[in-house]
Amino acid sequence: MFKKYKNLVKDHVPTRPEQLWVSDITYIKTENGHNYLALVTDAYSKQIMGYKLDSHMRTSLCKDALAMAIKNRKYPNQKLIHHSDRGFQYCNPKYSQFAEQNGITMSMTEQYDPYENAVAERINRTLKHEYGLKQTIKNTELAQKMTQQAVYIYNNLRTHFSLDLRKPAEVHLNPNINYKSYRKNNVILNPLTI
Repeated sequence: MFKKYKNLVKDHVPTRPEQLWVSDITYIKTENGHNYLALVTDAYSKQIMGYKLDSHMRTSLCKDALAMAIKNRKYPNQKLIHHSDRGFQYCNPKYSQFAEQNGITMSMTEQYDPYENAVAERINRTLKHEYGLKQTIKNTELAQKMTQQAVYIYNNLRTHFSLDLRKPAEVHLNPNINYKSYRKNNVILNPLTI
């Protein structure tokens, strides 16, 4: 049975890598129609932990991205929350049970406010606007290659103002930064308690 989860991360910020992952799906245009890109990103380091691009948006698309993220974990013994919108892929027990079997606690947005999943939304936009994924791409195979290259550059070469001009992969392995949030009205936030 499909299940919606409570928002466990509202007005909270992560204090370490692999405390909070955010997930989302965005579309990529190709000459043969839309493709879909599922992303799993660490909210603290901004590192894209897992991704999958394909011509469908079935639950398996998101599950494959999550499986890659789990394989890429550096701190597997730490408690981890997975936060997403309430898309059917994330509410599907095939997805949520897979996450929970891997020791991950599920959390979901409760409103339709993009600020409830702001980090994921921002990364979607960055990948599209800075790495050519906004244009119409010839086909799925080329879109997959472009996505792989974009994720590599984003994680390993691109500095972020929110990371004090450090790179996501560097911050993921060497934490201890003052977290900067993209919240409206400069709300004072409480750190996550896990």
